[in-house]
Amino acid sequence: MLGRRDVLRGGAAAALLPLTTADGKQAKTDLLIVNARIATLDRSNPQAEAVAIRDGRFLVVGSEQAARSAARAGAVVIDAGGRRLIPGLIDSHMHIIRGGLNYNMELRWDGVPSLADAMAMLKRQVDRTPAPQWVRVVGGFTEHQFAEKRLPTIAELNAVAPDTPVFILHLYDRALLNAAALHVVGYAKHTPNPPGGEIVRDAAGNPTGLLLAHPNATILYSTLAKGPKLPPEYQLNSTRHFMRELNGLGVTGVIDAGGGFQNYPDDYAIIEKLHADEQLTLRISYNLFTQKPQQELADFAGWVKQVGPGRGDDSYRHNGAGEMLVYSAADFEDFRVARPDMPPGMEGDLELVVRLLAEHRWPWRLHATYDQTIGRALDVFEEVHRDIPLTGINWFFDHAETISDRNIERIAALGGGIAIQHRMAYQGESFVERYGAKAAERTPPIARMLAAGLHVGAGTDATRVASYNPWVSLNWLVTGRTVGGLSLYPAANRVSRETALRMWTHQNTWFSNEEGKKGMVKAGQLADLAILSDDYFSVPEARIPHLRSVLTMLGGQVVYGDAEFADLSPKMPLPMPDWSPVATFGGYRRTQEKAAKLAGACGCSTACNVHGHDHAVALGGQVPAADVQGFWGSLGCGCWAV
Repeated sequence: MLGRRDVLRGGAAAALLPLTTADGKQAKTDLLIVNARIATLDRSNPQAEAVAIRDGRFLVVGSEQAARSAARAGAVVIDAGGRRLIPGLIDSHMHIIRGGLNYNMELRWDGVPSLADAMAMLKRQVDRTPAPQWVRVVGGFTEHQFAEKRLPTIAELNAVAPDTPVFILHLYDRALLNAAALHVVGYAKHTPNPPGGEIVRDAAGNPTGLLLAHPNATILYSTLAKGPKLPPEYQLNSTRHFMRELNGLGVTGVIDAGGGFQNYPDDYAIIEKLHADEQLTLRISYNLFTQKPQQELADFAGWVKQVGPGRGDDSYRHNGAGEMLVYSAADFEDFRVARPDMPPGMEGDLELVVRLLAEHRWPWRLHATYDQTIGRALDVFEEVHRDIPLTGINWFFDHAETISDRNIERIAALGGGIAIQHRMAYQGESFVERYGAKAAERTPPIARMLAAGLHVGAGTDATRVASYNPWVSLNWLVTGRTVGGLSLYPAANRVSRETALRMWTHQNTWFSNEEGKKGMVKAGQLADLAILSDDYFSVPEARIPHLRSVLTMLGGQVVYGDAEFADLSPKMPLPMPDWSPVATFGGYRRTQEKAAKLAGACGCSTACNVHGHDHAVALGGQVPAADVQGFWGSLGCGCWAV
């Protein structure tokens, strides 16, 4: 048994913790975490103060005495300092594989409070970006989050970037291109509108730089795809930095929903190499997304011969089909325009694919925004179920913002589920403008879904729509407010903090067929956890979006450390290329109050241009170096630290 004098924190423990892998299979010693306020989410053991971890799994969850008694001699002990410990967060719907390939190329406006700040960031990045590269802001924000409540004008983009191509994607409704970007993509006076979108023109017929997604987002996808790509070595680095960003928010698991221009197996080579090299710091389950309209059945017929659901391991595994099953069933959400009607042939297209999947016992997920689309899809599912029972196939809808009570009941009767995302936190104002505040009160009807006994999980739909920050989603679930401050939901359609956290942890394991394996702090489950910067259960609601992790573990291995645990954090290579926006701005914008603290600690000014280790030295140990990342605007400098 270990005594209290054996408790270690910070750098003293760093040398003893095995940090080389994150798959939970190579732990060399027991680990104890003590002096924690643990929300286990295990109803049979809801609160604890300590855990013992062995071989990547929780061994004991309970009192400090019980944990110490179970540990073998030589165990490493971490004192949580009374902080809140939760199960690692799991995102039921994110595009981590595609997002990782591009993360280092993208300037993130996630969480930026004003357009003035956003444009200052853009100007600074334009000055750093060499030809022929673009500056891209690809989702994760909304005009409603800005104090000015608007997007930049094309004239403003041209003023800050006269020569460097700039592409700004706003949700899936539009993109803004400056004159340089219009030139390199080749959009001119006589360029026809591509299928699925509009090139907005001036009175003389010349493109203005505004692209509208109507009736779908094809024009946005295809235009973005014209830009330069990172070489494989940089994509590996980019994916690692994106995973680290998520680890810093307490995320340990993601279900990847596929995506447009995400081709299997080619675009999976990077994530599979990271898996083979034991460099994944997230557990990833991936779905396969068809890429070819009118050839969807051929895609899935080929894939069922190549891979099967569950193939892989606890770190990286195949999960099934979707979120695109057939293009005729895809009702892209753009609440600025009228609801699209799916074509008459939707049911026939969908039935062929669903029958194939059911025959091979492949789970599937289907993107569906509107109740009308869901109802027609359920007609197909019920027809297939009469011939091939769907019992035991964990199929589900994604999004479901306007689903009716009747269709909720139909899903429950078939044993399906719904994965919801916080898209309305970014688009609620547009929905209210078109359909009214009363209709917005049930978008989606979360409480009704839960009351019906459905499997309901939560996620983000990042990176091109909403932000990947899970705490924004948790805040939306609890408060019913958009990031712009609009109150959408009455109390009856909001959930408690505990329910929201359950929807972000163990309830999401149903959607990846991993129930009982992870998602709780419970003996026998994978030791995935996060120790938080503040207590989620007691901070004011306005502070929930600003929570972060100070220690994230995957299978008992440290994958992220901050604050007093910064010395435990595995070292990362600098972002590649050296002009990457991540090197200057980091990812999600942190809070102004923390930025002010950092500014006082390092005394940065607009002339400060030190990087990495040099800046960490400049701080003199007053503030963890990792805290500096992403604060350039408030610090008034271009610093970045690993």
